[in-house]
Amino acid sequence: MPGPRRVRPAVLLLLGALLVADLYFHLWPRARRELGKVSPGCPCPAPPAPLPRAPRAAPALRRLFAHPLYRAAPPGPAEPLLGAREALRYYRRKAARWNRRHRLYREELNLTSPAAPLPLRPEAGWLQFHLGISRDGLYPRSSPAVSRLLRDMQQFPTIGADYSQDEKALLGACDCSQIVKPSGVHLKLVLRFQDFGKAMFKPMRQRREEETPEDFFYFVDFQRHNAEIAAFHLDRILDFRRVPPTVGRLINVTKEILEVTKNEVLQSVFFVSPASNVCFFAKCPYMCKTEYAVCGNPHLLEGSLSAFLPSLNLAPRLSIPNPWIRSYSFDGKEEWEVNPLYCNTVREIYPYSNSNRLLNIVDMAIFDFLIGNMDRHHYEMFTKFGDDGFLLHLDNARGFGRHSHDEISILAPLSQCCIIKRTTLLRLRLLAEPEYRLSDVMRESLLQDPLAPVLTEPHLLALDRRLQLILDAVGKCIDTFGEATVVANDTAQPQSAAAHRAKLDT
Repeated sequence: MPGPRRVRPAVLLLLGALLVADLYFHLWPRARRELGKVSPGCPCPAPPAPLPRAPRAAPALRRLFAHPLYRAAPPGPAEPLLGAREALRYYRRKAARWNRRHRLYREELNLTSPAAPLPLRPEAGWLQFHLGISRDGLYPRSSPAVSRLLRDMQQFPTIGADYSQDEKALLGACDCSQIVKPSGVHLKLVLRFQDFGKAMFKPMRQRREEETPEDFFYFVDFQRHNAEIAAFHLDRILDFRRVPPTVGRLINVTKEILEVTKNEVLQSVFFVSPASNVCFFAKCPYMCKTEYAVCGNPHLLEGSLSAFLPSLNLAPRLSIPNPWIRSYSFDGKEEWEVNPLYCNTVREIYPYSNSNRLLNIVDMAIFDFLIGNMDRHHYEMFTKFGDDGFLLHLDNARGFGRHSHDEISILAPLSQCCIIKRTTLLRLRLLAEPEYRLSDVMRESLLQDPLAPVLTEPHLLALDRRLQLILDAVGKCIDTFGEATVVANDTAQPQSAAAHRAKLDT
């Protein structure tokens, strides 16, 4: 090897070191891999296999509706409210009449562009909802028709807008100087959609985070659109199914109300505010001044849409005063407010004396207590189902006003009569369990609405607190009178309306 003799040992040492490194880092690991002694590229032992992931818990709402209490069959056959053939024939006549009037209206305005008549679709969500009403409730559990109806009300364009019938009846027959507090009353409109379905529209009048002032009387309280939405979800969670399907929606008040209404009075109450927002107000009887108007931003206004029930011509309803009606004056008191034995008097009055009506009143009181509604002066029920028919929980917009206050007097029917349905009590106890906590299932259910969040967190937590107060009231009754007296078995098949009539005839 050329070079000075003293360099040769250093070169030999370097070459030897390179050979040893090559053997150690390349050839020896390859030999060990071929012998299968260790895993590739890792001299350490193989890591332990990952533990299987725990299955994700099903949503609380789904678990609740899968519970046996929500899957039990009704005690009797699902007696329908409407006959399908008769209902279709009636609604086809109404659709033809609307198309005829719409054509004449366009001719009066000299609108030459043709307007194709709108057909009535038997598969429309609102029509299937009407046909699904039975003695058991306004809709079956897990009804696809209700889901479709909620989607239709939220998406379909409007073809008409008008005042409700009760407002029309009072137009011109009021004296606004006699109104106690006009700003506290409500404004509602009837909207018709392109599939001929109708809904009651209640606009937003109070922000979600606002509480009703404690000095407000219940009969001058605001009507809250989000209360209508939340009441529908709570009613379904309680398995009452007595509140019509309700959904939130952003309405363009110009295109979807002003431009489609044929009511000249309604057209006259629209105006543009100094902030360039489109507003409208009620034309007497409720509010006579523009400062009580509701306004878009500049055109969009959120509100609730509650599906209409079948026409009274098809399904007559009774409107009955609530035995626990409140005094609608500043200083008046009703008998139940001063007489703790008032229920004994109610039990002697037909039909509260020999039917499920009193149990249904207690159900309604429990529902109203949970939402904080003190304004249940009347209730309605379908005449076809007789005295044992369910009560309709309509007009819930005065609920969810104060989350910081529990109005115990709403529970008077329960605390004075000390009676409750067994199925109602079982569901209330279930919703008090951590796995099915009422606030959790309500929160999850309300997230399905387009206007979510519908309720603030304090209102949701108030539901848990009020539920416990209801169970405490039932517990006190059971301690006093015994469970056999307080808890009524409501799983027996109810009598039909024909049986009731036969009994009365004899």
